[in-house]
Amino acid sequence: MEQNQHKQRHSADQEFQKSLEHLEDILPENLAEDEAKPKLARSSRDEGELIEDLIDIDLAELEDAVADIEAYLDKKHNK
Repeated sequence: MEQNQHKQRHSADQEFQKSLEHLEDILPENLAEDEAKPKLARSSRDEGELIEDLIDIDLAELEDAVADIEAYLDKKHNK
């Protein structure tokens, strides 16, 4: 069983390394694109307005989002 775990870890490590290499290939492209875009001016809104926006959250929407996340995690865990 320990050998099987070692193989699984090795396989997962290889997949992870491939993903990292892929991201490294993409990253320089995205950085060049970001530099080409003009910077947006900072908003003149003050901190109080930002806090009000954060407080003004629809509780039903938040509960729906939490339920969706829980369903996703349950589905993923049961696979």
